[in-house]
Amino acid sequence: MQNPNLNPSVVSPASSQELPPIARQQLHDTVVDHLRRFIVEGVLEPGRKLNERELCETLGISRTPLREALKVLASEGLIDISPNRGASVSKMSEAELRETFELMSGLEAFSGELACERITAAEIAEIKALHYAMLACRAQNDLAGYYSRNQAIHDKINEAARNSALRQTYIAVNRRLQALRFRSNFETPKWDRAIDDHAHMLEALDARDGKRLAAILRQHLLAKRDAVLRIGDTPTTLE
Repeated sequence: MQNPNLNPSVVSPASSQELPPIARQQLHDTVVDHLRRFIVEGVLEPGRKLNERELCETLGISRTPLREALKVLASEGLIDISPNRGASVSKMSEAELRETFELMSGLEAFSGELACERITAAEIAEIKALHYAMLACRAQNDLAGYYSRNQAIHDKINEAARNSALRQTYIAVNRRLQALRFRSNFETPKWDRAIDDHAHMLEALDARDGKRLAAILRQHLLAKRDAVLRIGDTPTTLE
């Protein structure tokens, strides 16, 4: 049962399910994963000052593992930590948002071009399976489930590029954009256009057409940027 003392704005319906006790040996990674998901899904929205007591109660942990997790998220650019003001969720300026999405569009495009040269039939089959699972989530209006499969598709395309330098840069930049990429699907027409983009991505992968896949991925990311800019500071509470 949700703690009645928690601020209802801290935990949304999408994440208010009772969390299982965290095994001590898995504590660090699990806390980081939970907090990262809260940020990505808008439970902890950009600019929010983090209340350590409430987060500890929500996760069922002490302050030491929480603070260690916050340091990890700060190194990823998801959390800002100030000696005098504590921790808050990072918030990009409009200029930074535009520039980071532009960079990500280039990284995705390059990933697609290399992937078409190097991807295996088995990897394409995995991506297709994720695509159909993503469609099932869309039919159920399950944005969190949709997003996790959507991101897995993009991640597998990047992995198929088989370029470790590209991989490291992709992961670092994408972590900063995940919450915004999730948020871009709050517009239903944009969500459905993204699904069409993914169908075209599969066609390009099947044809090993790197130039086409690169162009689709680049525009796909720029469309996400535009959707985020249209949404602006609209509250991110999930339905």
